[in-house]
Amino acid sequence: MSALLPLFLRVAGRRVVLVGAGPVALGKLHGLLAAGADVVVVAPEALRDFERHPVRLVRRRFEPSDLDGAWLAVAAATPEVNRQVADAAEARRIFVNAVDDPRSASAFAAGVVRRGGTTVAVSTSGEAPALAGLLREALEAVLPEDVSRWSALARELRPAWRAAGVPMARRRPLLLEALNRLYP
Repeated sequence: MSALLPLFLRVAGRRVVLVGAGPVALGKLHGLLAAGADVVVVAPEALRDFERHPVRLVRRRFEPSDLDGAWLAVAAATPEVNRQVADAAEARRIFVNAVDDPRSASAFAAGVVRRGGTTVAVSTSGEAPALAGLLREALEAVLPEDVSRWSALARELRPAWRAAGVPMARRRPLLLEALNRLYP
Protein backbone atom coordinates (compact mmCIF):
# COMPACT_ATOMS: atom_id res chain seq x y z
CA MET A 1 0.00 0.00 0.00
CA SER A 2 1.27 3.47 -0.82
CA ALA A 3 1.66 6.11 1.87
CA LEU A 4 -1.52 7.78 3.08
CA LEU A 5 -2.23 11.50 3.06
CA PRO A 6 -3.47 12.41 6.56
CA LEU A 7 -6.43 14.83 6.41
CA PHE A 8 -9.12 16.24 8.64
CA LEU A 9 -12.44 16.51 6.82
CA ARG A 10 -15.14 19.12 7.36
CA VAL A 11 -18.33 17.09 6.98
CA ALA A 12 -20.72 19.44 8.82
CA GLY A 13 -23.93 19.69 6.81
CA ARG A 14 -22.61 17.28 4.19
CA ARG A 15 -24.22 13.96 3.36
CA VAL A 16 -22.40 10.91 4.65
CA VAL A 17 -23.82 7.46 3.95
CA LEU A 18 -23.31 4.88 6.67
CA VAL A 19 -23.95 1.35 5.45
CA GLY A 20 -24.69 -1.00 8.31
CA ALA A 21 -26.51 -0.43 11.59
CA GLY A 22 -24.88 -2.74 14.10
CA PRO A 23 -22.67 -1.95 17.11
CA VAL A 24 -19.62 -1.00 15.04
CA ALA A 25 -21.70 1.28 12.81
CA LEU A 26 -23.16 2.90 15.93
CA GLY A 27 -19.65 3.82 17.06
CA LYS A 28 -18.99 5.41 13.65
CA LEU A 29 -22.33 7.23 13.82
CA HIS A 30 -21.37 9.02 17.03
CA GLY A 31 -18.23 10.45 15.42
CA LEU A 32 -20.09 11.51 12.28
CA LEU A 33 -22.81 13.27 14.25
CA ALA A 34 -20.24 14.99 16.47
CA ALA A 35 -18.69 16.36 13.28
CA GLY A 36 -22.09 17.65 12.15
CA ALA A 37 -22.55 15.28 9.21
CA ASP A 38 -25.95 14.82 7.58
CA VAL A 39 -26.06 11.03 8.00
CA VAL A 40 -28.09 8.55 5.99
CA VAL A 41 -27.97 5.02 7.41
CA VAL A 42 -28.70 2.14 5.05
CA ALA A 43 -29.25 -1.34 6.50
CA PRO A 44 -31.95 -4.02 6.37
CA GLU A 45 -31.95 -4.16 10.19
CA ALA A 46 -30.84 -1.57 12.74
CA LEU A 47 -30.14 -1.42 16.44
CA ARG A 48 -32.81 0.59 18.26
CA ASP A 49 -30.17 3.17 19.20
CA PHE A 50 -30.17 4.41 15.61
CA GLU A 51 -33.77 5.56 15.98
CA ARG A 52 -32.70 7.90 18.80
CA HIS A 53 -30.36 9.90 16.58
CA PRO A 54 -31.03 12.60 13.97
CA VAL A 55 -30.38 10.40 10.94
CA ARG A 56 -32.35 9.24 7.95
CA LEU A 57 -32.70 5.48 8.41
CA VAL A 58 -33.28 3.49 5.21
CA ARG A 59 -34.21 -0.10 6.13
CA ARG A 60 -33.15 -2.14 3.13
CA ARG A 61 -30.08 -3.58 1.44
CA PHE A 62 -27.48 -1.21 0.06
CA GLU A 63 -27.93 0.02 -3.51
CA PRO A 64 -25.17 1.87 -5.40
CA SER A 65 -27.48 4.85 -5.94
CA ASP A 66 -27.52 5.35 -2.14
CA LEU A 67 -24.17 7.12 -2.61
CA ASP A 68 -25.50 9.68 -5.10
CA GLY A 69 -24.84 13.10 -3.61
CA ALA A 70 -22.69 11.80 -0.76
CA TRP A 71 -19.37 13.33 0.23
CA LEU A 72 -18.20 10.25 2.13
CA ALA A 73 -19.28 6.66 2.65
CA VAL A 74 -18.69 4.52 5.72
CA ALA A 75 -19.12 0.78 5.19
CA ALA A 76 -19.70 -1.05 8.47
CA ALA A 77 -21.32 -4.18 7.13
CA THR A 78 -20.19 -7.60 5.93
CA PRO A 79 -17.08 -7.84 3.71
CA GLU A 80 -19.33 -8.54 0.71
CA VAL A 81 -21.45 -5.43 1.31
CA ASN A 82 -18.36 -3.37 2.09
CA ARG A 83 -16.94 -4.38 -1.30
CA GLN A 84 -20.19 -3.28 -3.01
CA VAL A 85 -20.00 0.07 -1.22
CA ALA A 86 -16.34 0.44 -2.21
CA ASP A 87 -17.11 -0.29 -5.87
CA ALA A 88 -20.02 2.17 -5.92
CA ALA A 89 -17.91 4.80 -4.15
CA GLU A 90 -15.01 4.36 -6.57
CA ALA A 91 -17.34 4.82 -9.54
CA ARG A 92 -18.57 8.11 -7.99
CA ARG A 93 -15.15 9.34 -6.80
CA ILE A 94 -16.25 9.21 -3.17
CA PHE A 95 -13.92 8.14 -0.41
CA VAL A 96 -15.04 5.17 1.65
CA ASN A 97 -14.04 4.09 5.13
CA ALA A 98 -14.62 0.34 5.25
CA VAL A 99 -14.54 -0.71 8.88
CA ASP A 100 -12.10 -3.55 9.57
CA ASP A 101 -11.76 -4.10 5.80
CA PRO A 102 -8.67 -2.20 4.56
CA ARG A 103 -8.85 -3.70 1.05
CA SER A 104 -12.26 -2.10 0.52
CA ALA A 105 -11.24 1.28 1.97
CA SER A 106 -9.91 4.43 0.35
CA ALA A 107 -10.11 6.34 3.66
CA PHE A 108 -9.08 5.16 7.09
CA ALA A 109 -10.42 6.35 10.41
CA ALA A 110 -7.89 7.24 13.07
CA GLY A 111 -7.53 6.93 16.79
CA VAL A 112 -8.42 10.47 17.88
CA VAL A 113 -7.64 12.58 20.93
CA ARG A 114 -9.44 15.94 21.25
CA ARG A 115 -8.45 18.33 23.96
CA GLY A 116 -8.63 22.10 24.26
CA GLY A 117 -9.24 22.80 20.59
CA THR A 118 -6.46 20.46 19.51
CA THR A 119 -7.02 17.21 17.65
CA VAL A 120 -4.37 14.51 17.39
CA ALA A 121 -4.97 11.45 15.24
CA VAL A 122 -3.03 8.25 14.63
CA SER A 123 -3.56 5.62 11.96
CA THR A 124 -2.14 2.22 11.07
CA SER A 125 -3.69 2.37 7.58
CA GLY A 126 -6.46 0.08 8.77
CA GLU A 127 -4.00 -2.76 9.31
CA ALA A 128 -3.86 -2.74 13.12
CA PRO A 129 -6.79 -0.85 14.67
CA ALA A 130 -6.02 -2.16 18.15
CA LEU A 131 -2.53 -0.65 17.93
CA ALA A 132 -4.00 2.66 16.79
CA GLY A 133 -6.24 2.57 19.86
CA LEU A 134 -3.30 1.91 22.18
CA LEU A 135 -1.31 4.73 20.59
CA ARG A 136 -4.31 7.04 20.98
CA GLU A 137 -4.46 6.20 24.68
CA ALA A 138 -0.72 6.87 25.05
CA LEU A 139 -1.06 10.24 23.33
CA GLU A 140 -4.02 11.10 25.53
CA ALA A 141 -1.89 10.37 28.59
CA VAL A 142 0.94 12.71 27.54
CA LEU A 143 -1.07 15.55 26.00
CA PRO A 144 -1.19 18.31 28.61
CA GLU A 145 -4.56 19.07 30.20
CA ASP A 146 -3.94 22.78 29.60
CA VAL A 147 -3.24 22.45 25.87
CA SER A 148 -6.04 24.99 25.35
CA ARG A 149 -3.63 27.61 26.76
CA TRP A 150 -1.09 26.53 24.15
CA SER A 151 -3.67 26.89 21.38
CA ALA A 152 -4.78 30.30 22.61
CA LEU A 153 -1.20 31.55 22.71
CA ALA A 154 -0.42 30.19 19.23
CA ARG A 155 -3.57 31.85 17.83
CA GLU A 156 -2.61 35.12 19.50
CA LEU A 157 0.95 35.17 18.13
CA ARG A 158 0.28 33.98 14.58
CA PRO A 159 -1.20 37.19 13.08
CA ALA A 160 1.78 39.27 14.19
CA TRP A 161 4.25 36.75 12.80
CA ARG A 162 2.39 36.63 9.49
CA ALA A 163 2.26 40.44 9.30
CA ALA A 164 5.99 40.64 10.04
CA GLY A 165 6.78 37.98 7.42
CA VAL A 166 8.36 35.61 9.95
CA PRO A 167 9.15 32.41 8.01
CA MET A 168 7.54 29.13 9.16
CA ALA A 169 10.90 27.66 10.10
CA ARG A 170 11.42 30.50 12.61
CA ARG A 171 7.88 30.43 14.04
CA ARG A 172 8.26 27.07 15.76
CA PRO A 173 11.22 28.12 17.93
CA LEU A 174 9.45 31.38 18.74
CA LEU A 175 6.33 29.48 19.77
CA LEU A 176 8.35 27.09 21.91
CA GLU A 177 9.96 30.03 23.69
CA ALA A 178 6.54 31.59 24.30
CA LEU A 179 5.10 28.29 25.57
CA ASN A 180 8.00 27.88 27.97
CA ARG A 181 7.18 31.28 29.44
CA LEU A 182 3.73 29.91 30.42
CA TYR A 183 5.44 27.81 33.09
CA PRO A 184 7.50 29.94 35.51
